[in-house]
Formats: sequence, structure tokens, C-alpha cells
Amino acid sequence: MPKKLVLTVFTALLLVIAIVACSNREMVKRPVDYVNPLVDTHKSRWIFFSSASRPFGLVNLSPDTETNGTWNSGYIYDSKKVRCFSHIHAWQMSGIPVLPVTGEFKGHKGMDIYASTFSHETEEVVPGYHKVHLDDYGITAELTSTDRTGFHRYTYPASDSSFVIFDTGAYLAHGPVVSSEVFTVNETEIAGKALMAHTRRRPKDTWVYFVARFSKPYEQFGGWVDSTLVAGTPEAVAGKNAGAFVRFSTGSEEQVLMKVGISYTGIEGARLNLDTELPHWDFDRIVDESLNVWDDWLGKIEVEGGTEKQRIKFYTDLWHALQGRRIISDADGHYCDMTGDEPVVRQVKLEKNGTPAFNMHSFDAWWGSHWSLNILWSLAYPHVMEDFCNSMVEMYNNGGLIPRGPSGGNYSFVMIGDPAVSFFACAYAKGIRGWDTEKAYEGLYKNAFPGGIRDRAGYEFGDNPSGGGMEWYVKNGYVPEGLEGNGFHKDGAAMTLEYAYQDWCLAQLAKGLGKDSDYQLFSERSLNYRNIWDPSVGFMRPRMQDGSWLEGFEPVGEGFSASGFCEGNSAIYTHFVPHDIQGLIGLVGGKEKYTEFLNESFEKATGNNFVADHGKHSISWVDYDNQPGTGMAHLFNYSGAPWLSQKWVRLVKEQAHGDITPYGGYHGDEDQGQMGALGALMAMGLFEVRGGCAEKPVYEITSPLFDSVTIHLDRGYYEGEKFVIKTRNNSKDNMYIQSAELNGEPLNNCWFHHGDLAGGGSLLLELGAEPDKNWGVETPPPSLTR
Repeated sequence: MPKKLVLTVFTALLLVIAIVACSNREMVKRPVDYVNPLVDTHKSRWIFFSSASRPFGLVNLSPDTETNGTWNSGYIYDSKKVRCFSHIHAWQMSGIPVLPVTGEFKGHKGMDIYASTFSHETEEVVPGYHKVHLDDYGITAELTSTDRTGFHRYTYPASDSSFVIFDTGAYLAHGPVVSSEVFTVNETEIAGKALMAHTRRRPKDTWVYFVARFSKPYEQFGGWVDSTLVAGTPEAVAGKNAGAFVRFSTGSEEQVLMKVGISYTGIEGARLNLDTELPHWDFDRIVDESLNVWDDWLGKIEVEGGTEKQRIKFYTDLWHALQGRRIISDADGHYCDMTGDEPVVRQVKLEKNGTPAFNMHSFDAWWGSHWSLNILWSLAYPHVMEDFCNSMVEMYNNGGLIPRGPSGGNYSFVMIGDPAVSFFACAYAKGIRGWDTEKAYEGLYKNAFPGGIRDRAGYEFGDNPSGGGMEWYVKNGYVPEGLEGNGFHKDGAAMTLEYAYQDWCLAQLAKGLGKDSDYQLFSERSLNYRNIWDPSVGFMRPRMQDGSWLEGFEPVGEGFSASGFCEGNSAIYTHFVPHDIQGLIGLVGGKEKYTEFLNESFEKATGNNFVADHGKHSISWVDYDNQPGTGMAHLFNYSGAPWLSQKWVRLVKEQAHGDITPYGGYHGDEDQGQMGALGALMAMGLFEVRGGCAEKPVYEITSPLFDSVTIHLDRGYYEGEKFVIKTRNNSKDNMYIQSAELNGEPLNNCWFHHGDLAGGGSLLLELGAEPDKNWGVETPPPSLTR
């Protein structure tokens, strides 16, 4: 063959190889590409859906199709109309709804009148970006954001009546707006504020502020109060049920951009956030940056293998786990403290370079997070745990209590007990200690006695709380039924069990801090769970104030909560002894009897796919729709039957939380990332029944859904670069572990120490279709009772 022809053929071959390589690269998905924000949006909750947001962003901008109520509100998939685009979808917080419209102005008549139809066929939703066409107005709206600013791009038709409505006084999610004000700054900028009325959960009226800037001058500013348009050309509108608008003249397909800075500290804080985070008008750049930010965060855990559906659900789970508990501080670290009689703007401590040392956060309770967020964040996002620890210590310094679930700087007293103690204990045990450990311990110790936060039942406000029953608990070792108080969830048996676990967590933290007498005290108190075990019925049973057992006891009940149990029942709460499963096994009658008892519960729950729909938590033997029962499938690792943990974890993951359509996946109560984090952990095959709070934490193993799971470790906290879990012969049927190797050495336990992971390394699991009942049974995971 002539030399010239050889070169030509070789060149052509290289070109073909290059084309194929490029094509393959284009087909390779990034973690962010798997996320589907529309999963389970048919029956959503105000805090559930996000689109144009970043991890934990103060702003989480998205379309709202329903705006009345905490539940079944926000973005509902089957709704026909978009009512507004609002900037805040947080725990008991909302604010600054806007909507672009054209034609006859109807903004003062309310969202029922000016809402627009839309279609999913012209909609695009990915992390950090939402595109929707408002059919009634011929407007294409695109939304993206930075941490503290919303960025809008509206493509208008030709019109001399193109508006943006600011319906600042509208009822939004959790309650009404007390009053609002919007005023002009210059021909391209307006600003304002809205006072969110207090709720049953957030006890004080709370201000949210904004500054909106436009890419072209508006031609008119106007507004309304109580559905009546303000005459003339006002510079400001203010009052109850007030709102405002700006008007433009637009050409066909003309794009008008709007940037909205949000703050809880004041107008200047909102302007600071806008100027700091969004000094330009490049909308596509912010979309790309948002996608890249999400990809970086999601890529901390990389998975290979499994099905496309499983990968979509995994990264959607992970995405949910990284956003629900929102930042409330400005870019410079200022935040609004609402723990006192009046709002106070404070400043978090600064690094030497002048940047904030941490972000202040608002969040729902940590109730149940010991089996979800605590484990996941400490694995892959330790800096996030550190921010939240600092936030809680900051609130203690301001208001005198470690919070249970703050909202906008308010104490909310959501749920029961002091679940923050397991969060702090987990962080400390894993070496995440960039917070004032002594000050945190001081607050947690206070919470563990009468007058602390445990003494407040759910949402119990006032100066003399008693619904938490701490005097009873300290004196008698249990919390009885029939306590007085103005709170919810006065469920003595549940409180007793949760307090006992929280005592053990506090004991572990005390031991780490060298407080030996406290360690002994709280270790002894952690055995109080035994005081509500009734051997005559074989379940945990509520007690009355005279010490007698609750009459008419049944392990399952009807409705939201069975008597004595918080959003659950005895069939589920009987297993709530995370720190001492071996002690519980002894009460039941030994490993074989406990395994049979627990396995029967799962068999009974297969018909309802292991979930009781929200509001019916007392009816099921197993409930993976709510926090108290989300560790149950892993308990077989402790009873000498790890193959049953492998089986039931797989089945629960696929049947209860495997759906990726708008009609399933989380069952409507994802609780700010908790169910997402749980789903991710189950898919990875790692768990911690004790919540990572022991002095030497351990991970229990089940079979992952994937061929490979790589956890990229944060070198600022851990010595290792990455920890890799690999499987052989993985499939739907091959769910049982046959053998394991940890860092190249045989592993015969169904658990290993956190230190082995933090140092970097690998876990290799051989899987098969039949249980190997000899693997992992010799030494169960550590427990208070051995």
C-alpha cells in the first residue's frame, strides 16, 4: 500500500476514533444529570419541592401552583395553573411571590384571577433551573439562583403592557402576611419587605426583605392596598394586603431579566447579597454555575452499576438531603436573632480574611436524623455538620437553649425531646469539632433536666413548660401519660424511649470531653427504656402517673398516633432502643425469639409496602414513611441474622422508596432531606443504628444496589482520600452477602469501624442469591449491653 494512502487511512481511522470518543463522552452522565426534581410532586409539601436553588440556599425559587397551606402546597404536579414564583420555601417560612403577566392588569384582584395555565410539555426542570411557559400570557419564564438571590429571565410577546407583579401581601403557605411595603429606588430598582404572621410553630412575626433590579428601565411603578389600585404614580405602596407592579413595553420575544436579593436582616442586607453574589446579567452563566455546584456536591458520592432507575433515585435522594435546611445569614455573616423579645441583627464570627466562619441555618427538628442526615453528612459533608453545630451553639448563646427546630431565628419546639444531642455527639465522635464543644455540652446538659428543651412537648410555649415530663423522668425513670401543658405530642412512652437514647448520646459526648461523673449518670439513665417494658404483653407499654399500665393496650392502633407514642405505635417504638439493641433482645427473650418477632413485623407490613401514609402512622407494624421506625430493617444485624437485614433493606428501598415518577418515592413527608438521606444510605449499603454517636462509631453493612460506591472524603476532616465499596455478582436477586474484604483482609463481621473508612480504603462484597447464614454472625455490632 502506498505510503500516502496509508497515512490517509490512518488519519481517517483517528477521526472515527475521535468521533466515537466524543460521542461516548456526551453519553456519560454526571451525577447532577440523574436528578429528577419532579419525583413525588403529586402531593407535595411547601418545604418539599425545589428547582431554582443551590445547596441549602436561602433562596429556593420555584413556581407555586398552590399557595394555601403547609401541606399540599407549593408545586403540585397535577395542578393546572401557576399562581406565582416565590423565593422562599422553608420550614415555616415563605416570601416574595412574583409573576410576569401581559395585557389588562389584574394583579390587585389576587392569584385566583391572574394565575396562568401551563403544560409539562413545555416545562424544563433540573437542579438550579426551572423553565415554564405561562400560556395565558405568552411568556416563557426561566428561573435560576445563587445562594441568596433569585434570577429571572422572562421572554415577553410584543406589548406595551408587560408587567411583573410583586404580590407581597398575599397569603403564602403557612399563613397571612401582616403587612408589606414596596418602594422605588431608581428606574431599574425597587425594594421592599413583608412581615410574615406568626404560626402555631413559629411564634413571632418575621420580616423578609428584598431588592429587585431589572435589566431595562421600567416605565411605570404602581400598586394596590386591599384590592384597590393606588391612584397616580406613587413612589411606595404599603399596608395590609398590599402589592406592587412594574410595567414595561416589550418587543416580540424580548427578554427582560430580573435579579432579586433576599435577606432577613434588612434592605441593605438584601442589596449586599445581590451585589455580592450576582453583579452581572449573564443568566446562562448562573444556570451553568448552579449545575456545576450541584454536580460537585452530588459527586462526593459516585455510584456505578445498578439500573438507570436506581441511579436516578439515588441522586434525587442525595439532592433532597442537601437542601431542605436553609441558610438564613447574609453573605457577610449577619443574621436576625429572634430568640428574644425583639429582633436583633447579629454577626457570626469571621475568619482572618474577613469571610464568615459558618452559615446560620433554619431547620425543622433533628427528630429521627440519627438514622439519616447525621450519618450521611458525617460521611461526605462534614463541613455541613460543622455549620449546623455552630448555628445551634450561636442560638444557645443568644437565647439560652440549644434549639430543637429553629425557624427564621425563632425557637419552634417542634416535635419532642432533644434530638440535637445525637447530632452533636455524632459530629464529635467522628472528629468534626470546629465548634465550641464546652458551650454545646453546657446547653445539652441543661436540656437534659427540668427546665430544658426536653421539658417542652411539641410546640409548647410559655414560661413554665411541663408537657415534656422531665421531673417525672428524672425522679421515676419514665414519662407517664396524662401530662398537662399546651403542647402536642405529650406521649410518655415515646418520650421515655427517646430520652433514654438521648441520655446515652450525651454520655458518649461527656466521656469524650472527660466528664466521667456525667458519663456514669447519663449511662445509667439510658437504661430507663426498661421501665416501660411490659413482659406480660411483650411490648413497650405506656404507664400512668400512679405507675400502672395503660388500659386497653394494643401494639397497633388507628390514626396519627397510638396512645403514648409520637406519630407511631408500640409495634414500632418497641424497637426504639438504638444504643442497646442487645439489651432489648434480652428483654424479648434472646436472639432467635427477637429475630422471629422482628421478621413477623416485616411480613405483616409487606402488603402496604412498609409504609403507613402520613397521618396514619399508628396502623402499621413497620413504617418507612416516618422517622421512629426507619432503623428497623437493620436490627437483624444485631440479632445474629444479618441476611434478613440484607433482604428487608433491599425490599424496603425498592418498594417503599424506589419510585421515580411524580406519584411516588417519598410518600409526601420527606422532612427536609431525612427520607432522601435514608434512601441514599440504604442504596449504599451502610448504616449506623446507634447514629454514629458512640466513642468509636461503627457502620453496619447491607448489600448495596450498585457495583461500585465511591465516597470522596473531605481531607479537612479525614485522613483518607476516598472509601470505595465494590460488589461482585450484584443483581436484583443477588442481595445476600457471601463474603467480605475490608482493605484486602477478610471481614467476617457485618460491621466495621468508622476509623477504617476515615483513613480511606475499600470494602469488597461477594453477593449471591441465597443467604449465607454463616457470614457476619460471630460478633454482632457493639451495644451498651454486650
